[in-house]
Amino acid sequence: MKIKKIQNHNLFAYRRLRRAIGYLGIFLPIILVMLSLFKFFDTEIQESISHYYFTNLREIFTSTLCAVAFFLICYKGNGNKSIWKNDNLLTNIAGFMALGVAFIPTSPLEGACMKCTFINFGLEWLHYVFAAVLFLIFSVLSINVFTIGQQPNRNIPVSIFNENHIYRFCGYSILLFIVLIPFSLFKYSTLVFEALSLFMFGISWLVKGRALGDQGIIGEKLYREHNTCNTVEMIEE
Repeated sequence: MKIKKIQNHNLFAYRRLRRAIGYLGIFLPIILVMLSLFKFFDTEIQESISHYYFTNLREIFTSTLCAVAFFLICYKGNGNKSIWKNDNLLTNIAGFMALGVAFIPTSPLEGACMKCTFINFGLEWLHYVFAAVLFLIFSVLSINVFTIGQQPNRNIPVSIFNENHIYRFCGYSILLFIVLIPFSLFKYSTLVFEALSLFMFGISWLVKGRALGDQGIIGEKLYREHNTCNTVEMIEE
């Protein structure tokens, strides 16, 4: 009985961690753009999320990415022999990539604030490598990792809103948006595509963390479950 309680506690702890990662991904671009609208911060809307490194919102940009990195590194899922399905390995790599994106800046825009910038700008190419690998891993996690493990339930039909459909949609959308970045047609294209990629990443993690709940209609449509609290009830009894 005690072992079951520990397992149940770990389950909910991982769900909270997934939600935290998801929320950070979704709200990072929203917060940066919204704060840019206030004159107090003396910051214009940037052409990409990475260019906020050279603004007065740098600390928000870097600290949020550091938080994502910390949560990804702390996240311990189920290992797998396949590299492309090993969430322990993939999330650890993603965490270090996020740190690289945070502290090795992209090429500055003309007129950017260079105060407190101590990185050699001959390394800006590394920023793009870190960012590309980071988004690639986000996509792989959604497509290959999150789709593992759903228990088949013949009594509940697979809905169009089934979690695996959402994970795959988010994963392939991330790939599409990243591929479109080099073909940006207007000033803020990169910012928009990066934000959409982070939204897809966040949605995937929030669904995996069951942020919307998992009982009733939501449980049936998303997870093919009638009531996921049965285990908790049995333990309490």
